[in-house]
Amino acid sequence: MTAIEVTGLRKSHRGFPAVRDVSFEVAEGEILALLGRNGAGKTTTVEVLAGFQRADVGTVRVLGLDPYVDRAAMRARTGVMLQEAGFFPDLTVARTVDVWRDFTATPRPRDEALDLAGLTSKAATRVRQLSGGEKRRLDLALALLGRPDVLFLDEPTTGLDPEARAHTWEVVRDLARQGTTVLLTTHYLEEAQRLASAMAILDEGRIVASGGMAETLAARRGRVAFRLPAHVSAAELPLPVTVEDGTRSAASPTQTWPRRPC
Repeated sequence: MTAIEVTGLRKSHRGFPAVRDVSFEVAEGEILALLGRNGAGKTTTVEVLAGFQRADVGTVRVLGLDPYVDRAAMRARTGVMLQEAGFFPDLTVARTVDVWRDFTATPRPRDEALDLAGLTSKAATRVRQLSGGEKRRLDLALALLGRPDVLFLDEPTTGLDPEARAHTWEVVRDLARQGTTVLLTTHYLEEAQRLASAMAILDEGRIVASGGMAETLAARRGRVAFRLPAHVSAAELPLPVTVEDGTRSAASPTQTWPRRPC
């Protein structure tokens, strides 16, 4: 079954084409990673899928619903973690979760949500006293309150330390094993490799590569160019090389990043 279906999506901001003819699908229980540098169109795509913006052109369906037209029905079944969230700085973490629970149908218990995000020890801490990484974890707790069938994560581990990042990865993997569909955006190839079974690389609003994780990465070949020290001969290198204007170039068996850095 297809949980997310995007066909020919286009979206412009004040005449600037942020997303240009993007199409992809995400199956139920699958994790898809959208990779791309700043300005590639990742956040705009997520905001259209979450129903915050209407597509200019194209068809978007989440759980069979039009995200913009059927916002009320869709939001009862989806969770969203954007790059920035608005918190009341003087509320405690626990009280913040309680407030969000009041607006969520059949929410998780507060303690369960805090435990999922690794914030149990911060329950009595005011939001303004949290670090940037802790606020991202609070974002995650709120996104998971409604036990979503589809979860949108926009750069979920930005600002997290390695331990918190690993914890977040495990939470996302557990959700997918339980059947939650996850679409995440990230700058980090390692994060995509650890979590996703499929990926799409966005560049200037277009998908330049997509498919299964292993197949997509294996298809991206590149070159490594370097200058050898005078005392080292090309014959000593483990890969065949060519010489161009005194510069040695070695073919890489696989490239683990698109040619244009994200």
